[in-house]
Amino acid sequence: MSTAIVYYSQHHGNTKKLVDAIKEAHPEIKTIDITENRIEDLSQYERIGIASGIYGSKFASGLMEYLKEKMPTGKKVFLLYTYAMKMGHYAKDIKALLDDKNSKLIGEYSCQGYNTFGPFKLVGGTAKGHPTEDEIAGAVHFYETLL
Repeated sequence: MSTAIVYYSQHHGNTKKLVDAIKEAHPEIKTIDITENRIEDLSQYERIGIASGIYGSKFASGLMEYLKEKMPTGKKVFLLYTYAMKMGHYAKDIKALLDDKNSKLIGEYSCQGYNTFGPFKLVGGTAKGHPTEDEIAGAVHFYETLL
């Protein structure tokens, strides 16, 4: 089954660490950094991963805009995301978009990521050292459970 992971990972590259680890373990996967490639045709993939850091309690707005335009209907989708602090469920908007696209959510993986946004910079950030090696390995294991 062909797989692509579409991602947005800025600031400290926390989410990119998860995506890169999955790609290293499964080189057949296509990874698409939407800050560099916004023209990829996603319809050719049977399974699509959507990966983002959490910004203002949501998936990145640029990624959401991209998916509203480029996400094909009827796909199997999994989510990967990193957050500074666990404060509820961050995937509400992305799940609504997937419902609109008649896509099936097949799994979700999240973990903490180092954060120095806004006032957190003054205290040296939060979630230092995250994602950990175990959390990164957990993302790879999560992907492998979807195979």
